[in-house]
Amino acid sequence: MRIHLSSVFVDDQGKALSFYTDVLGFVKKTDVPLGEDRWLTVVSPEDPDGTELLLEPSGHPAVGPYRTALAADGIPAASFAVDDVRAEFDRLRGLGVRFTQEPVEMGPVTTAVLDDTCGNLIQIAQHK
Repeated sequence: MRIHLSSVFVDDQGKALSFYTDVLGFVKKTDVPLGEDRWLTVVSPEDPDGTELLLEPSGHPAVGPYRTALAADGIPAASFAVDDVRAEFDRLRGLGVRFTQEPVEMGPVTTAVLDDTCGNLIQIAQHK
C-alpha cells in the first residue's frame, strides 16, 4: 500500500494552481472540470508519477472551522520534503512568500512554515 493522493482545501483553485506551480514549483498533473470546480492535482517535477496533491475546493461547511482552528494553533495542513530548508526559505521569501515560522532545527529535522495564500499553513521539512 502507498499514498496515491492527498489534498489541501483552497479558497480559489486558479490562485492555488498558480501558487503551487509558479511559486512552489509543482507541476499540474490533472485538471478536469466538475461544474464550477475542478479535479485539480499537482505533483513534484522530481516524481511526476508519484503522490498527487489535490487542490480541493473549500466550499464544504466543515472546512472553514477546521482550517481556522488549524491556523490559529499554527498547525500545517501539509508537509513537503525539501533538500535544504534554509535555501528554500530564502528562495521563497525572495518571491514574497510569508512565513509563520522561520527555519528551526528539531533534532534530525529542520522545518519552516509558510502561508500558501489559499487558506493553509504548509510546512517544508529537511531530514538529515
